Amino acid sequence: MNFKRFFAVFKARNIEFFRDRSSLGWNLIFPILLLVGFSFIFSGDGRPAYKIGLLVEQENTQQINESKAEKALTQLRFIDFIIYNDLALAKAKLSRHSLDLLVDFNTKRYWVNEESSKSYLAEKIFLGQQLEFIRLQSSGKNIRYVDWVLPGILGMNMMFSCLFGVGYVIVRYRKNSVLKRLKATPLSAFEFVSAQLLSRLFIVMFMSTVVYSGCNVFFDFFMLGSYFDLFIIGALGAFCLISLGLLVASRSKSEELIGGLLNVTSWPMMMLSGVWFSLEGAPDALKVLADFMPLTHLVSGARAVITEGATLSDISFHVNILLLMSSIFLVLGAYFFSWNTER
Repeated sequence: MNFKRFFAVFKARNIEFFRDRSSLGWNLIFPILLLVGFSFIFSGDGRPAYKIGLLVEQENTQQINESKAEKALTQLRFIDFIIYNDLALAKAKLSRHSLDLLVDFNTKRYWVNEESSKSYLAEKIFLGQQLEFIRLQSSGKNIRYVDWVLPGILGMNMMFSCLFGVGYVIVRYRKNSVLKRLKATPLSAFEFVSAQLLSRLFIVMFMSTVVYSGCNVFFDFFMLGSYFDLFIIGALGAFCLISLGLLVASRSKSEELIGGLLNVTSWPMMMLSGVWFSLEGAPDALKVLADFMPLTHLVSGARAVITEGATLSDISFHVNILLLMSSIFLVLGAYFFSWNTER
């Protein structure tokens, strides 16, 4: 090994990185943005360990803390208490792991989800505070956590494949002057972007279908809806995420920069789109922010099809939002697309 040549390459690569101000800036700013964002989102006591639903009558919504028993329970830390007026809705939330326990102080009853470990622990905490309550189970078939989290895991995998699979390829083509050569052909920017989009869409949907089918053999996933509807919402979500990836990579020539941009695009979606935990009871501002993320509508729509048996008309809100976002991202990506390496 020639250390002189090694040191020359080592020095050149370091100089290349530090002279790229955009990449250097992202590497410095991105961790700070994450820390500031998480400190704001999880301010106070942090994310609650359990979510307990309190069933009250409509006229008593503002009076849930009047009794001594209710005060003793609601003063517990690290537990999020959510008020419900509809018993059927609350039990549906419990069966789908959006709630860990449901309590009705008026009738001295509480409901648990036998398939949830968090429901078991929340019940033990509740019984340490309250006595003489009637124990009931959530109505309908309880859903395993693996069934509930399945759409989130598949959606997250699709997100990374769509964003990084497209972004790095475009930037590498631009950096190696492949796009500059293609510009000399009759190929338009819209044609090139569309071809990249459809190619990645085919790859993502094919791989997701194979993964789902293979895992279904071992886990026997819960499925109430139509596989066709699930495929459609998955394809719409992937289309939207690929369009977003094309927009992010539309002008960058630096692989380090595109890495930072894709990270700052994907991390908030991974944490705030309901992939790992339900946003039930989250602050309204956080829910509004999550609604602007494509992954939120992909996961929510797929989860509704799987766990609730929803049809495409039932999840039309998520379908329309994904179509709107896809159109905006694709048009902007084609408009700002640059063939050359110059910014």
